[in-house]
Amino acid sequence: MNDRIFRYKPTEEISSVRKIISDVRRDGDRAIKKYTLKFDKVVTREIKVSRREIKQAYSKIDKKTIFSIKSAAGNIEKFAKRQLRQFKDFEFEIVPGVFTGQKIIPLGRVGVYVPAGRFPLVSSLIMCAIPARVAGVKEITVCSPPAYNGSINPAILIAADMIGIKEIYKVGGVQAIAALGWGTESIRRVDKIVGPGNKFVTYAKKELFGAVGIDFIAGPTEIMIIADESANPKILAADLLAQAEHDIEAVPILLTNSLRMARNVKNEMARQMSTLCTKDIAKKSIKKNGLIILVKNIDEAIYIANKKAPEHLQLQIKNPGHYIKRLTNYGTLFIGENSAEVLGDYSSGINHTLPTNTCARYTGGLGVKDFIKIQTTLRITKQGLKTIGPIAKKLAEIEGLSAHAASITIRMENNVLHAKG
Repeated sequence: MNDRIFRYKPTEEISSVRKIISDVRRDGDRAIKKYTLKFDKVVTREIKVSRREIKQAYSKIDKKTIFSIKSAAGNIEKFAKRQLRQFKDFEFEIVPGVFTGQKIIPLGRVGVYVPAGRFPLVSSLIMCAIPARVAGVKEITVCSPPAYNGSINPAILIAADMIGIKEIYKVGGVQAIAALGWGTESIRRVDKIVGPGNKFVTYAKKELFGAVGIDFIAGPTEIMIIADESANPKILAADLLAQAEHDIEAVPILLTNSLRMARNVKNEMARQMSTLCTKDIAKKSIKKNGLIILVKNIDEAIYIANKKAPEHLQLQIKNPGHYIKRLTNYGTLFIGENSAEVLGDYSSGINHTLPTNTCARYTGGLGVKDFIKIQTTLRITKQGLKTIGPIAKKLAEIEGLSAHAASITIRMENNVLHAKG
């Protein structure tokens, strides 16, 4: 088997990205407008979207689309609220007189990047912004390229308005990430940047990490399906193609212990692909990265899946519950025939902003946790200092840090004096 599918692929360094970031940091709005004209062919007068533009957007979108956005947003909000319940403030007396605790504090300001490219990624906006809002983030700002007649796609504007976002900016690409990271005259810097993007946006986020937080260094989207002879080849083919049509770098992989299933899926993919409007993209991604791997058994498939750590992992096998605990590395696990990955993309309530490029080995998908800080507290009584002070003093002495040791000694001596007084 080609070991390349298991290897982390380092982010490509792009010198032009660094220049754009430097220019935006130095020249602010002037640089944003320059690069918007260069890359988007749009002359920008006002960077911020006006209330008038948002109102006009509603006349350009049908009621069914608005209903679908609202329904998907509702499910995402329900799931995010359930996630938030896992994070609580507490104070715990770890030994007598030593009170340790944690505080759950939301981030202050978050920037959401929403690509427009070939299609407006409305779902990415609500997936990123709603968990932030539920977490308690007070300020959420959105940047998206002016790819729709010099403005932002109306579906994105409506979605942002529906979830209460007040700051929306007509700026995309590296210049948007730089503006969010460093701030300009129009766009105040944020604490964290989230949202998908192309390789230029991804590298820009990597360059700015540290100055701001980011969600992921995301690579091309991935799906891995584990299927046995009980699976439906039409469904398997449809799910592989749904991932392949994202872009030519997408990674669709099928693991099966049935040679007949492998052949049927391959034939079915060719048949279904012929009718897709995105067939040119899907065909290229399948040719470049698509794999059907014949495994000896489901145990071998589980080993491969855990090593690959795919963004999306599907189980379409008999008795999937028997194997779930053994699967440990994935962005989201889709269990059973009806659990289409596409439902995770849009309407189920779980988040589709997930780790790729083997990163599910050490992290999960975007959620409420990404918009809060778990910060610790310490409160010590005289009794507590007497108990743990000598321990700290001894460790400080071992490390040769005399001021550390003195910090404890002074307190302990002070407490003795007060006790005598």
